[in-house]
Amino acid sequence: MMNFILRVILLLLGLVFAASLAVAALLLAAVWGVRYAWGRLTGKPVTPWVMRFNPRSGFDRFRHAAQQPAEPTAADVVSARARGESVRSPVVLGPADDVTDVRARPVRGD
Repeated sequence: MMNFILRVILLLLGLVFAASLAVAALLLAAVWGVRYAWGRLTGKPVTPWVMRFNPRSGFDRFRHAAQQPAEPTAADVVSARARGESVRSPVVLGPADDVTDVRARPVRGD
C-alpha cells in the first residue's frame, strides 16, 4: 500500500513540475508577444533576444591568466609560510639525486 501511495505522490509531483514548466513557457511567450505587438504598434524594430557566446573567450581568459603572474592569495601566503617558503620565490627542489637525508629501503611485499 505504501508503494502505491509513494507512486501517486511522485506522479503528482511530476505533474506539478510539468505544469510549472508549461506556465513558465506560456509566460515567456506572452511577454514576447506583447513586446512584438508593442514594436509593431509603435513602428520600432523588434530585436530578438539572443545570448552572445564566444567559445574562444574561455580559452583566451585562461591563456592570459597563465601568461600573467597572479597576485598570491591569502591561502597561498599561509601555505607558503607553513612550508617555510617565500610566496615570491618558492623553494624549487632539484632532481631526486640531491636528496641526502633519506635512506632508500627495499620494497616489502605484503
